[in-house]
Amino acid sequence: MKTTPIQYLFALLLTLGMVVSTTAQTTGDTFVIGDPLPNAPELSPRGTYPVGVRTLTVTHPAQVDVLHQTDGKHPLYDRPLTLEIWYPARLPTNKPALVTYEEVFGRANDPKRPLIPFTFTGRASRDAEPDASGGAYPLVIVSHGYPGSRLLLTYLTENLASKGYVVVAIGHTESTYRDLAAFPSTLVNRAPDDLFVLNEMARLSAKTGKTFLSGLLDANNTGLVGYSMGGYGALNATGAGFSPQAMKLFGQMGGGSTALEPRTMDSPTYKASLDPRIKAVVAFAPWGMERGMWDAAGLAGLTLPTLFVAGSKDDVSGYEKGIKAIYEGAVNADRYMLTYVNARHNVAPNPPPAASLLPGVPPEEYMHYAEPAWNEHRINNTNQHFVTAFLGIHLKKMDYARYLNLPETDAVGPWTGFKPRMSVGLEMRHAAPGAR
Repeated sequence: MKTTPIQYLFALLLTLGMVVSTTAQTTGDTFVIGDPLPNAPELSPRGTYPVGVRTLTVTHPAQVDVLHQTDGKHPLYDRPLTLEIWYPARLPTNKPALVTYEEVFGRANDPKRPLIPFTFTGRASRDAEPDASGGAYPLVIVSHGYPGSRLLLTYLTENLASKGYVVVAIGHTESTYRDLAAFPSTLVNRAPDDLFVLNEMARLSAKTGKTFLSGLLDANNTGLVGYSMGGYGALNATGAGFSPQAMKLFGQMGGGSTALEPRTMDSPTYKASLDPRIKAVVAFAPWGMERGMWDAAGLAGLTLPTLFVAGSKDDVSGYEKGIKAIYEGAVNADRYMLTYVNARHNVAPNPPPAASLLPGVPPEEYMHYAEPAWNEHRINNTNQHFVTAFLGIHLKKMDYARYLNLPETDAVGPWTGFKPRMSVGLEMRHAAPGAR
C-alpha cells in the first residue's frame, strides 16, 4: 500500500519522539512547539493566562526607500508592517487553545529556494477576547532575523503572553521569507520599525480607543527582543549608535547611500530618537560587530539592562569578536550573556517545522532552523526560562535574581532552577555598569 505524505509525516514524528504526552500542558497526545520537555528548567512552563492571538497591519508613512535611489536621492514610501500580537485572553473552559499558523519555506525572488507554504500548530486562540483583569500588561516587541518571520519565535511569544505580557512580533517588510529584498533595507529599517511599532502600540492601547488593545498594555513598560538582525536593530534602537565604519560599509552596499546616517552615534538626531519607554533588551545572536557596525563609543551608549544569548561557535554573527565583544563593550549597561557552548547561530528560533521533513522539501529549509550541536526544544525551554526571569525582574519587578546570578558554569552543581545535569553546556556571564 502506498504511504501518503500525512502517514509518512506521522510515522516520522513518532520516530523522532515529537508526538508524545509530556506534561499536563499538552492537549491529548500532541506535543506543540514551546511545550516543556521533562527536563525543562523551572520558569519554562507557561503561565496561568490563556493566550489569544491576532494579526494587524500598520503603515509607517514617508519612509526613505533606500532600494530605489536616483541621482543620490531617495524617494519616500509608506512602509507596511504586519504584526502578530499575543495577549492574555478569556477562553471557554471547553475550548482548546490551539491555532494554525501559516508560513512558507524558501526565499522570495530566489529560484533555488522557491516559496513552499506550510502550517504548524501553536497554543493560542485566534481573535479571542482579551482578559483585562491583569490591568495594563507590560509590552514586549519581538524582531526576527534576515530573512525571517513574525512567527519565528512562537515558542517564546506565546509563553510570555501566558505570563501576563502583550507580545508584538513584527514582520519586517523586505526582510521576510515572502518579500525578501536587498540587505540595505534591513540595515536602515530595523530600529525605526521597532520604535514606530512602540508608538503604534501606545496609540492603539489608549483607554479612549476602540481597538481590542484599548487599556490592555502599558507601553511605558516595554521590553525589546531581537534575533540576529533583530538584535542588531534592538541594540541600535536603545543606544548603540552606529560607527563611521558602519556608514562606510553601508555606502558600499547601497551605492553610496547615506540613509543610515540618522542611526549613527555622531548624528545630531540619533540620541533624540531613543525612547525611555523601553526598559530592557534581549539580544539573541545580534549581528554586526564583526563588520564594524559599532565602535567603543557606540557600545558605551548602551545603558539599559540587556540579556545577550549566543552560541560559542556562531558563524553568522561571530562570538569572540562578535556577540561577546558587544557584551564586553557595553560598559554602561547591567548585562548578562548566556552562552550555548558549541552552538552556532540558531539559538533563538522555533525548531525545524515538521513539514521540513516531508519528501521534496529542500534540506536547506530544515537547516535554516536547525542547531547542529543542540536539541532545539531544549534551547527553546532554556530561553523561556531565562527570558522569563530577565523580563520578570525589569518589567514586573519580580524576585527572580537568583535565576540569573549564577556561577559561570555548573562545575560545582546544577544552576538554580535546573534539574541535575541539565545546565551542562551552558555558561552565564554578568557584568555591572562600569565593569570591563
